[in-house]
Amino acid sequence: MAIGDLIHDLRKARGWSQGRLADEINERYGTNLTREYISRRWESGKCTPSRFYLACLSSLLDVPLAVLEGEVDRRNFLFNAAATAIAPVVASDLLTSGFAARLGGGPSADDWEGRLATYGTDYMSLGAGDIQRRVAGELVVVQQQLDDKRLWSVASRLMTLYAKTFPGSDGSKAVNWYRMAAQAADRSGDDDARVWVRGRAAIALGYEGASLGVADMFGDQAMAISGKPSLGLLNAIMGKAHAAAIRGEDVTARRLLDDGRRVFDTAASYEQTSDYAVPYWRMSVFTSLLAARLGDEKTAVEAQDAAAREVPPELPRFRTHLEMHRGLMLARSGDKAGGVAYGRAAMKALPPEKHSLTLRMLMGEIEA
Repeated sequence: MAIGDLIHDLRKARGWSQGRLADEINERYGTNLTREYISRRWESGKCTPSRFYLACLSSLLDVPLAVLEGEVDRRNFLFNAAATAIAPVVASDLLTSGFAARLGGGPSADDWEGRLATYGTDYMSLGAGDIQRRVAGELVVVQQQLDDKRLWSVASRLMTLYAKTFPGSDGSKAVNWYRMAAQAADRSGDDDARVWVRGRAAIALGYEGASLGVADMFGDQAMAISGKPSLGLLNAIMGKAHAAAIRGEDVTARRLLDDGRRVFDTAASYEQTSDYAVPYWRMSVFTSLLAARLGDEKTAVEAQDAAAREVPPELPRFRTHLEMHRGLMLARSGDKAGGVAYGRAAMKALPPEKHSLTLRMLMGEIEA
């Protein structure tokens, strides 16, 4: 196995992007390594890291230096140790954190709310792999504290975030985690959490165009729990609207969009960069894709223009969402080749580490 392939596989096993690996090396060893250098030089196989950098990688990726230097068969090492998704040192850290929480009480409910707020912001800009690994560690800790009923609400929201790091079409992972999140929210007795978790599942699946029956189920459950205007209810309505549009139920989709707009007028967020928020620009993103799926070019363009004016500059991925919606409009209008080319150009313009599962699924919808 080439050194570039090994670095790539070990990095992916930890859920790190190339940018994250560069940042970890720079922070610990005071270097100025770039993501591009890792991509174009190391992982492409154009050059082998110096012995200094091999030692850095050995420490950070928990792999013997002899493996990196080729003195031990790399492929067998990767098969036996690194391809388990969580390296032994990571598993050890998780076990330690879990038992420490059980023995020492762990973070307070207020501390957990602060952590959730941070994850809500990080999710919008980080890759799914990075978030998945971090949230997995938090789930190990919080499950040791569930004697406190309030922490079932925290666990349910962490589970929802964790579910979103898997493709919605993968019923064995994403959908099962959404179901467990709903059960955890029910244990909390907190109706706001019960509605939010189900609504977030509905919009995630509906927007992705995956598991539409499950999206409807979660949306219906959220709406039955409470009709009080909230972000959870808004997500539930918009998730059902997307599912209806994909099935060709245009009248139902438009009615749900009108319902969603009325809820949004009461429950809209001022917070701009959190996954737990739905500000004006994000509602416009929901509407843009829905209108594109309905073939309503006028509404879609209005929503795209409105979102483009307000998407925070630190969230370039969502501008790519808008470009993908335009590609879908082209494809649905009959210009499939133009729509596919437009979508692929939008994906290419976004750095690979910013790509998301949802964007890849949108690309698949354009191609289909």
